[in-house]
Amino acid sequence: MATHNRGKADEIRQLLRGYDVAVVSAADLGLAAPEETGVTFEDNATLKARAAAAAAGLPALADDSGLCVAALDGQPGVVTADWEGPTRDALVGMTRIQRELQARDIPDTPEARRATFVCVLALAWPDGHCDVVRGEMPGHIVWPPRGNGGHGYDPTFRPEGSPLTCAELEPSAKNAISHRGAAFRKLIAACFG
Repeated sequence: MATHNRGKADEIRQLLRGYDVAVVSAADLGLAAPEETGVTFEDNATLKARAAAAAAGLPALADDSGLCVAALDGQPGVVTADWEGPTRDALVGMTRIQRELQARDIPDTPEARRATFVCVLALAWPDGHCDVVRGEMPGHIVWPPRGNGGHGYDPTFRPEGSPLTCAELEPSAKNAISHRGAAFRKLIAACFG
């Protein structure tokens, strides 16, 4: 798994449970994280997967994901992690989203605070072949953050049709509706089916 994010690696282990796959993260292998210079989620996922596959000589799965807030013109989008500041503190990013929404006088309603979690998975093989899939989860931003589960922006995102934030959902319930879960179902159908 081409990630240094422990939360993502744990979610991916859960999603691949039941398949004959051992998940080892780039951090576990001591691989450097490439600079994410792409302008789309697809660009960055592919870049990370290909770098890890080349460095490890193994198939590498990369995830590039982020939160796109409609009232913020799709921001933070591909730079979601950057909104967390240099310490990569998700609360910093969640607080920035709230400040930006308030600065634009966006009402605290589900319709006005529509957002989408996006996940793109790229599975790169040592021979250079790469499969890319995309999953999305619509919902909206809530404030203050709620729940202790999940990771990243989960406490401030409430999926469409759910009374709970992603951080309040049980992991299996979240994976059933999440952007990452949707992308994994597509990947599994394409590569493991």
